[in-house]
Amino acid sequence: DAATGLKEPLSFHVIWIASFYNHSWKQNLVSGWLSDLQTHTWDSNSSTIVFLWPWSRGNFSNEEWKELETLFRIRTIRSFEGIRRYAHELQFEYPFEIQVTGGCELHSGKVSGSFLQLAYQGSDFVSFQNNSWLPYPVAGNMAKHFCKVLNQNQHENDITHNLLSDTCPRFILGLLDAGKAHLQRQVKPEAWLSHGPSPGPGHLQLVCHVSGFYPKPVWVMWMRGEQEQQGTQRGDILPSADGTWYLRATLEVAAGEAADLSCRVKHSSLEGQDIVLYWEGSLVPR
Repeated sequence: DAATGLKEPLSFHVIWIASFYNHSWKQNLVSGWLSDLQTHTWDSNSSTIVFLWPWSRGNFSNEEWKELETLFRIRTIRSFEGIRRYAHELQFEYPFEIQVTGGCELHSGKVSGSFLQLAYQGSDFVSFQNNSWLPYPVAGNMAKHFCKVLNQNQHENDITHNLLSDTCPRFILGLLDAGKAHLQRQVKPEAWLSHGPSPGPGHLQLVCHVSGFYPKPVWVMWMRGEQEQQGTQRGDILPSADGTWYLRATLEVAAGEAADLSCRVKHSSLEGQDIVLYWEGSLVPR
């Protein structure tokens, strides 16, 4: 969505990763995300929510946050206990990992639905639909049994349903409003060139680094004159600590053919004034 610098559909989701090393040793990682921007984390030592941006509280009151924190603390403890209790019966073999992702989505400013999925060892296991847990068909009898256990507690399922269908939609709208200035900002990229590791005798790897830009969509290409070089390899767009993005684009060429190449960068913050960096003799290793 151009208005926020985040792609549609927008989502707010919480990711919980629980690692069970053996019967008594476990680890717990929790984070909250507005699409691909991390907004919250969970401090396991103090069992509190950590707000990563000044606007991460959205429009929720301190009372609402305290309630959510308490709910989260209790649920985390119960989940750990439950999984440990049933691990043997469910044939979960140590060490294993459970990943839970839950949240809601917005389309064109309107809430379009919610989701909650649980994965075991990185594979789809069970999901929450309407008001109960359902197994993924591929997960077999283990997942069916897991759902049976979870669906015994309808009160917990009602709370889960309420979090997904009421709390989350209210929160994401408030969060987008509170973070508007931050999310709509335009930050210009910086770009520089360097050598990558030599791909072989008589060949060079040219690297174009682009960093510090926001929002995320960016176009980077190695060019010869106006000709796009199809051999350009783009890495993943990676997050920087300040909420901006970083990308590198590489091109392998014969050493004699590097002279008239350039790296071109297009980004919304540049307002049509592309950055063009020329690979000149000064970069050729002596």
